[in-house]
Amino acid sequence: MIEKFSSKSARVKGLAFHPVRPWICVSLHNGSIQLWDYRVGTLIDRFEEHDGPVRGVDFHSTESLIASGGDDYKIKCWDYKLRRCLFTLLGHLDYIRTVQFHPSHPWILSASDDQTIRLWNWQVRTCMSVLTGHNHYVMCANFHPREDLIVSASLDQTVRVWDTSGLRKKHSSENSGLGTYDDMGRPPTSGNPGLNMQAELFGTNDVIVKYVLEGHDRGVNWSSFHPTLPLLVSAADDRHIKLWRMSETKAWEVDTMRGHTNNVSCVMFHPRVELVVSNSEDRSIRVWDMGKRVCVQTFRRENDRFWILAAHKTQNLLAAGHDSGMIVFKLERERPAADLHKEGDKLYYVKGRELLVYDFQRGREQPLANLRRPGQYAQTDGIGNAPRYLAYNGFNPTEGNVLVCSDVDGGSYELVTFANSGSNSGNTQEGKRGTCVGPGVFVARNRFAILDKSRNIVIKNLQNETTKKILPPTPVVDMLFNGGTAGRLLLRCEDKLVLFEQQSRRVLGEITAPKVKSVSWSATGMCAIMCRDGIIIADRNMEQLCSISETVRVKSGAWDSSGNIFIYTTTNHVKYCLANGDTGIIRTLEQPVYVTKVHKKQMFVVDRDGKVKVIAIDTTEALFKLALENKRYGQVMEMVRHSRLCGKAIVAYLQAKGFPEVALHFVKEPRTKFNLALACGNIEVAMETAFVLEAEEGNPSCWADLGVEALKQGNIQVVEMAYQRTKDFDRLSFLYVLTGNTDKLKKMLKISEMRGDTMGRYHNALFLGDAQERVKVLEGSGNTNLAYICAQAHGLVEDTERLKAGLEEAEKEVPETDGKYSLLQPPTPINRGVNWPCLEVKKAVLENLGDVGDGDYNQVENDDFTGQGNDQANDEDAPEAWGEDDLDLGDENDDADDFDDGDGGWGDDDLDLGDDVGGPSGSPAAKEDHVNTDPGYFAIPKAGTPRTAAWIANSSHAADHAAAGSIETAMQLLNRQIAATQFDTVKSKFVRCHLSSSMSVEGMPFAPPIKVHPARKPGLPAASFTLSMGMGMLKNAYNFFKGGKFAEAAKAFTEVLHMVPFIVVDTKPEATQVKELLENAREYLTAIRLKAAMAEAASDPVRATELSAYFTHCNLQPAHLLLALRSAMGTAFKHKNFIAAASFSRRLLELPDMASEKNADLRNKSQKVLAKSEQQARNEHTLNYDESKAFAIDCSTLTPIYRGEPCLKCSFCGSSYGESQKGKTCVTCTLSTVGVQTLGLVTGA
Repeated sequence: MIEKFSSKSARVKGLAFHPVRPWICVSLHNGSIQLWDYRVGTLIDRFEEHDGPVRGVDFHSTESLIASGGDDYKIKCWDYKLRRCLFTLLGHLDYIRTVQFHPSHPWILSASDDQTIRLWNWQVRTCMSVLTGHNHYVMCANFHPREDLIVSASLDQTVRVWDTSGLRKKHSSENSGLGTYDDMGRPPTSGNPGLNMQAELFGTNDVIVKYVLEGHDRGVNWSSFHPTLPLLVSAADDRHIKLWRMSETKAWEVDTMRGHTNNVSCVMFHPRVELVVSNSEDRSIRVWDMGKRVCVQTFRRENDRFWILAAHKTQNLLAAGHDSGMIVFKLERERPAADLHKEGDKLYYVKGRELLVYDFQRGREQPLANLRRPGQYAQTDGIGNAPRYLAYNGFNPTEGNVLVCSDVDGGSYELVTFANSGSNSGNTQEGKRGTCVGPGVFVARNRFAILDKSRNIVIKNLQNETTKKILPPTPVVDMLFNGGTAGRLLLRCEDKLVLFEQQSRRVLGEITAPKVKSVSWSATGMCAIMCRDGIIIADRNMEQLCSISETVRVKSGAWDSSGNIFIYTTTNHVKYCLANGDTGIIRTLEQPVYVTKVHKKQMFVVDRDGKVKVIAIDTTEALFKLALENKRYGQVMEMVRHSRLCGKAIVAYLQAKGFPEVALHFVKEPRTKFNLALACGNIEVAMETAFVLEAEEGNPSCWADLGVEALKQGNIQVVEMAYQRTKDFDRLSFLYVLTGNTDKLKKMLKISEMRGDTMGRYHNALFLGDAQERVKVLEGSGNTNLAYICAQAHGLVEDTERLKAGLEEAEKEVPETDGKYSLLQPPTPINRGVNWPCLEVKKAVLENLGDVGDGDYNQVENDDFTGQGNDQANDEDAPEAWGEDDLDLGDENDDADDFDDGDGGWGDDDLDLGDDVGGPSGSPAAKEDHVNTDPGYFAIPKAGTPRTAAWIANSSHAADHAAAGSIETAMQLLNRQIAATQFDTVKSKFVRCHLSSSMSVEGMPFAPPIKVHPARKPGLPAASFTLSMGMGMLKNAYNFFKGGKFAEAAKAFTEVLHMVPFIVVDTKPEATQVKELLENAREYLTAIRLKAAMAEAASDPVRATELSAYFTHCNLQPAHLLLALRSAMGTAFKHKNFIAAASFSRRLLELPDMASEKNADLRNKSQKVLAKSEQQARNEHTLNYDESKAFAIDCSTLTPIYRGEPCLKCSFCGSSYGESQKGKTCVTCTLSTVGVQTLGLVTGA
């Protein structure tokens, strides 16, 4: 069994696979219905309207419907797109066991404990027929996948087959599929109510019993049809599985399969292989060979009984429900064993028990050899016996050698040799066999290496004779891989790969790589290491070049023909990876496939059925990034001109790599273009785009950013325009002061006077050196004394006398001055209004490629991307010789309206939309639809994605979800990561995260405030709780602890503990500090609880000594450990436990702090205690304390749990507990549940 997904929940009673999507519907004994995506392992939705257990559930084959039946006698039909119940069907009088949609008709089939089977029309929502005949509970009922038949199983020990052809004909003749509804929304009813009553009581003759199958000794729990053959299978409480065959006139028992040791709950035919799968209350799933009627595989669980099975109709997937959840699994691996010919023109692969060769040039396959069945004990060809590995000998030019390896019966290999001149079985020699572990690898023209069962490397020749046996350089080697060149091997051992040269027996290199599945070597000597959850690119000496992590499993990969782009597939995507770490998605996949070869825009794959297929791919993005990395700028600009490279991802990539001017060539959206122009210092383009933005948004805020950049470059004219359009009068006045433009400064003085801006008016007067104007401003603002002083200082006699008379008349004191004055006159600038001088800089490399030819950029796939400068378009001449013509990219302000469609797309840049209307007043919204020429036409902009939604999508940290206001998903994350259940303890943290994620800024008068979201990085909110905050709180808690304020210390440490799940960090060292913060808080809380227990147990000498001893084993700071050991030494000595006292005094004397002068008295006291304790050398009491054994402290009972004893951990803080505390809330953190296996705390987004 290969488990693909599992969930933990209440007992699972019903399962159903979605026919197309990777979903499974699960009905539970607690009344809930769950919808899971088993591919990525996420809960999509939950439906909870049933009262009591839900025993049956099914998906409709084409509609977005789910049917469910439960112990509340109700059948409910749900729409999973609308996420609600559409209607309820009532009629059954007891528990409903199963429900099923018909494959083609609008029918629902239900079986019930009321001894009836009912057929419902879900479109008109009525009962079509009641099937009576069973005289006990009907445990299940299933439609035949193709014929008009129903099979039912009952506890009356019979299986019945029903013929529904009469009902189908009647339904077709009435043609009442969709019906009509009355004013109350009720479906139409028959004109004769007597017929409906008769159908309810006695059933109708539209469905008749065709066969009654008797043979089971106890009640039958399940029965189902074979998908193609006239067979059915049944399972019963007599622990037997019976196989039945049907004809047109009768049905009879074929055979009985025995092996289960308890009631058999469910049984079905495997949809793709001639197997029968059953599960039972004996906690096992068994797989039976239909031909031999024997059990070929058994899978067991320790504590869970199985209740239900489900099979996917098109994929090789099964699901089983048990007491504590369900599992999705498959019986065998589906990846075909395959390897490529050295020249890349042929593919060798295994299909069934045949070795085939596929010629890529001719596009056809041919059989090469018949393979013998691997494993002498294999009972069937159906499952688990397919070869897993295949290796072709690329070192032998004279003949072909293929090594086929299998894992059956501990591992074996078969060496197939054939002539290279032909590819048919006539030229094939009989295969040579042997045992091995994992795959075999060719190391020379006539040598191959295997790993024997003793984990030694064995070198054999083509006659299957052992020539050498080598002891691996590392002890735990479990797999061999190709080393890239002759004589080299890659050894997988634990979490690393070792590059080993078998001739000299030297280790050439090693690299850390967990769970390596396969490796792929490129023609340029790079190695792609495919792990379960990522890709590692290394050079030929195993030096890591980059590492990429994936959230889903990596399936396969191959280098393209240039050897510089690695194409790999995951469960649902085709992706690329470059040696510098750049990665991206090429396309999506409906089903997993396995890459064998990539040539230009074609990807050759093998699917799970062993068929070679060709998939078209577009690697333009990868080629673009590769050309940019290798500085092949001619090809870069060629792609910009001729390809549809668009999207925010490419723009962000170019900015990150320091090439914003490239993105500027093809971006049309004004805001992004404006930001790019600022990034590359292109003031002209930025100014043109600013006009467009101002016309569109009606907000001149972009001019402020433009003014900042223009000021950095000393472009006075643009800075002046920016300040004028933003009406930033203060900065504008200061600019005129800097440039010495007194004429415009006088205008600013008049403007400030018209605006009533007293402070601005005074500043302008000061800048102009106009003393008389300053006196007027001061007098007008009521500062008469200052006006008098200013007039007197500047010798303005008339103003001085007038102001003095006014002060005397008002009976105010006339200020006295000392007569020491100096004139404040602004300096005259040297450059008046002239732009700052700038160095002449050549045009950027990417802007000087206007003379590049219009060749097809697709031809770059055939170039050698080695970055050595052999591009004819741009490497023959120096940069000074390049053309100075700019690229003709058209106007920059077109097609700018619909720039955020939620999918990151930028629209079609290469549409021929004609010439655009120039000027800032042109409406981009009106220009988007070139078909509509109405000047009054207005296109409503599409709504963008809310910023909070991006936080949820971009992060798996609970703090980010709480900041977005999605408290439910934040709690779900904490529950999955640390098994948190008591969320009341961290309610204040949720609230703080949400409130601190936004702030309100005052907007225009009479307008609501503007909500602003501070961010720590693009797409993620600012962190409410930081590592520095946690460290500061920890220091305060330490001070409380050292001062003996244990109540305050406990409160402070608990606050630190509750803060940890909400601290967001970005680096691994910071994540390590967060975990240390958590561990420190946990240890001190445990120590404080021990200290409190010591006070309570003061009258009990045994318990007091034990608690003081445990106290010293908490991981405390040295200064605090000194206090703990001093206390324990005194307690033990006081109660005459001298052996323990001697131990504590020794530990105390070993502390570094004891050497200081301030601890001299304590050192002397400890030495005296040690001497006296060693004289007595006994303990007055028997203590539950052994310092020689490692132990953890049970935080519930405050007793030791010694190594080897069962020990449970809190999923969050890591506190230790005994088995009796499983499922209870941790007393240390008061947040999480004890003994639950989780992913662990996530500290970064």
